[in-house]
Amino acid sequence: MALLFVRHAQASYGSEDYDRLSPLGWTQAQHLGAWLAREPHGFARVRVGRMRRHRETLEAIRRAFAEAGHPLPEPEEDADLDEFDHGAVIRAFLLERADAGMRARASSQDPAILGPMLHAAILAWANDELEAVPERWEAFGERGARAGAAAAEAAREGATLVVSSGGVIARLAQQALEVPARRAVDLNLAIRNASINEFSAGADRLRFGSFNTLPHLAHDRRLWTHF
Repeated sequence: MALLFVRHAQASYGSEDYDRLSPLGWTQAQHLGAWLAREPHGFARVRVGRMRRHRETLEAIRRAFAEAGHPLPEPEEDADLDEFDHGAVIRAFLLERADAGMRARASSQDPAILGPMLHAAILAWANDELEAVPERWEAFGERGARAGAAAAEAAREGATLVVSSGGVIARLAQQALEVPARRAVDLNLAIRNASINEFSAGADRLRFGSFNTLPHLAHDRRLWTHF
């Protein structure tokens, strides 16, 4: 039972509306769709989160499949595939745990600054050290597990394509690999935009296949992004 979990393409990092694809994100998603359409995946089911960046990534993929003469099944929306609220986690971290220096750098758009801050914030959340968050780490993990179980059930009908976010995919990888929360945070921040992450449905849980692959972007490293 093949399950391909795709992280959405690059969203509009640094803009007022993050939840939409950037021009580069549309290019990434188009390359992904064209690559998938060339391969004999034969998707029987398609599942997608509710976020705009999820839907737009899938829109580009569906367009490529239609142009190749292989239309995809109608997508099934699943709220459990939605990403956690990064903004709320960072705000809670800055308020409750960060030092003055980190708070002073919080408005930076430089990934070299944002990356370590985001890692520290998510790790504090994973360690249940933040109070002012709308969703606890444990609840997010349970939600991700539901999304994984629903995708595994869909995969009983054949190969299934799932479009989601890095946090959900990282939690599923953590659960499949049975590694601690710190590793889930590392996995989350490692996942590149529009990457392919493969799972299979075992009798008791999802099993991990491949992680963070970009065969569709191998021709141009300039298309590789994390934010």
